[in-house]
Amino acid sequence: MPQTPGVSVASFADLDARTFHNLLKLRIDVFVVEQACPYPELDGRDVEPGTRHLWLAATDGAPLAYLRILADPDGAARIGRVVVAPPARRGGYAGRLMAAALEVVGDRPCVLEAQSHLVGFYARHGFTVSGPEYVEDGIPHTPMRRAA
Repeated sequence: MPQTPGVSVASFADLDARTFHNLLKLRIDVFVVEQACPYPELDGRDVEPGTRHLWLAATDGAPLAYLRILADPDGAARIGRVVVAPPARRGGYAGRLMAAALEVVGDRPCVLEAQSHLVGFYARHGFTVSGPEYVEDGIPHTPMRRAA
């Protein structure tokens, strides 16, 4: 497993073009190509002032795992776009990234839309199911919430 530095956290304004390109490429490679979900990956939320991008990268700078935290209008944090590069899966990177994200979120309530097969993973981080399962882009999802 490649050695990794700590978790990086940045607003869009603090991301350099190469880093954002690499993070977006990872998201598209997994969510659009691997999962065969043609959807508008660039949704405008990456550039919002309250958005925080978190990632782990290999020593060569290639992203191993990524997620973003959005600021919802009701004050809750919304975690999304949680992704791990295929060669890095099962390396514990998603867990490290979620722990770091919850430190950034702090005592705010936090929500996410989990791919349903990952409900157990998010439950280990304090999330509980908050609504019925639904299908989006052919993939079952489950809304989850973590109280403040």
